Amino acid sequence: MLLFALKRLLYVLPIAFGVSVICFTLVYLAPGGPESALIPDNTPPAIAAQIREAYGFDKPRPVQYLLWLRRVLTGDLGRSITTRRTVLSEVAPAMLNTFKLAGGAIVLACVAGIALGTIGAYRSGKAADRTAAAIGIAGISVPQYWLGMVLVVLFSVNLGILPATGMGDAQAGGFWDQARHLILPTLTLAVVPAGLIARSVRSTVGEILGQEFIQTLHANGLPPFHVLLHVIKNAAPPALAVIGLEFARLLGGSILVETVFSWPGTGFLLNSAIFMRDLPVVQGTVLALAMFFVLTNVLVDILQMLVDPRFKHARTATGAMT
Repeated sequence: MLLFALKRLLYVLPIAFGVSVICFTLVYLAPGGPESALIPDNTPPAIAAQIREAYGFDKPRPVQYLLWLRRVLTGDLGRSITTRRTVLSEVAPAMLNTFKLAGGAIVLACVAGIALGTIGAYRSGKAADRTAAAIGIAGISVPQYWLGMVLVVLFSVNLGILPATGMGDAQAGGFWDQARHLILPTLTLAVVPAGLIARSVRSTVGEILGQEFIQTLHANGLPPFHVLLHVIKNAAPPALAVIGLEFARLLGGSILVETVFSWPGTGFLLNSAIFMRDLPVVQGTVLALAMFFVLTNVLVDILQMLVDPRFKHARTATGAMT
């Protein structure tokens, strides 16, 4: 297992290199490039030249990339143009807040998606199956930003039982105050992954229930609950792949939901930085999210191998053929 994990981590290196190249190039795609964000039009030429020299803009682009990469490897993502704070001090708390939101959303999505998918597979063709399928399709189809606004109107404006924006104050209001602020954005963010997980689990569990070993377990008099455990064990690897990808997507794709609820996460930070043309923050946030996405995929591969050793043999066979 250790060798497998090391191989997967080695595969990350070329991917991380490609991600760094894209993140570095990203700021030059903006109109005017990074220089226009740092140097106003009315800046005297002498001062403009000093700024270009200080930030390395007077050097060739490959040299700029290598200098930037060296700083990134030491943890220096630059400094925010707006707040003059380091980008790392801006991104780190925002990433933690996004983890809270995405973590709660993926847990809720797993519970709802696995329950709906399993019920649909066991009641194939019946009313429960059609109801679960309808709920899953509705979850995938509903725009998250629209659902967020509907929940705000319903629970915050009309009923007044849940806060609409912010994340509360854990010190002043305590844990429950922050938890109340989490409810609406978590529900909003969990809808789409719950529908996708439900469809994946429904397909996988339905296929497993039709296999011969399940019929053999029933014929041997194994209780239904123990049969269900065997089904869950065999359905876990495909479900883990979907859950891992959805969690990574939630980390990077929650910008609209965080903006609707003014949740101070990476999506809200990225949205604000784009409007303020704070390119170092945009660059650092995108780089952090992309690397978390890559590392999440590696973690999912390792978890799949732990749950089902056949995954390891399949990977080994594929590597031998190539």
